Amino acid sequence: MQSRQAKDLTPYAPEVAAAVQQALPPDTVVDGELVVLDQAAGRTSFSALLGRITAGRRLPAEIARRPANLVLFDVLAAAGEDLTARPLRERRARLEALLMDAPPTLVLCPQTTDVEVARTWFDEYHVTGAEGLVVKDLASPYRVGRTGAWWKVKRRVTAEAIVGGVIGTADDPRVLLLGRLDAHSQRLRYVGRTVPLALSQRQEAGRLLTPAGGSHPWPHPLPAAWIGQLDQREPQPYAQVEPLLVAEVVVDQAYEYGRFRHAVRYLRLRADLGPDDIERWQPGPPDPGGRRSAD
Repeated sequence: MQSRQAKDLTPYAPEVAAAVQQALPPDTVVDGELVVLDQAAGRTSFSALLGRITAGRRLPAEIARRPANLVLFDVLAAAGEDLTARPLRERRARLEALLMDAPPTLVLCPQTTDVEVARTWFDEYHVTGAEGLVVKDLASPYRVGRTGAWWKVKRRVTAEAIVGGVIGTADDPRVLLLGRLDAHSQRLRYVGRTVPLALSQRQEAGRLLTPAGGSHPWPHPLPAAWIGQLDQREPQPYAQVEPLLVAEVVVDQAYEYGRFRHAVRYLRLRADLGPDDIERWQPGPPDPGGRRSAD
């Protein structure tokens, strides 16, 4: 098993490798995604998947506690036959046949041509960690990388969070670092960061942000584990600001330990709201308030 960057993932999910070897004939290539389920939360756990990569000798215990699954999307070759030029409808039929007697470790990703069923999945599956839908042309061949025959439709909603720090300076913030107040301790909990701001957004925020004058609830630099992104290996230097301003942002449904796993898109500052007016931090998903964004 290889990642997109050709990293060998076999040692981190040996139970999945064994299931693949059992179910699929030699010289078969499939496209899928490794997932680890958090049974208590009823959803996938990205941190548990990352934990396998850093588990070392503890891996058998990780497997016993949280087994991994491989969710399969497509088949590129079957028993040495190259299928990449075949239309998706044919590849899907071959994949279903290959998985007819597969162990439950291998999961066939659901697919439908019924628009209403797809809408239901879009509205309901987000509680399991699904970020949205991928719409594919049934006549399309398999192409590596970006292709005009696939469209990602992510579930996005608006949310509010408190600006607790910035990458850049208080008067010229390039990225906003966001938090929410803990319901029990009143501590400001880190929940995520924005994508880089446009110049007009930097100017708007820079006019209102105030550098922190004394103690601040977050450590400096920000721990890499808080950022929660694969490319963030080192602590993040940042400028602390007074946690007084509330920002409205657009988020997707990927989260872990109460934090948004992906960078969010900044919309505006909410001068009508204070830190105590917004949803409190919780270890589960940050509550987006249930509002769909305009896009």
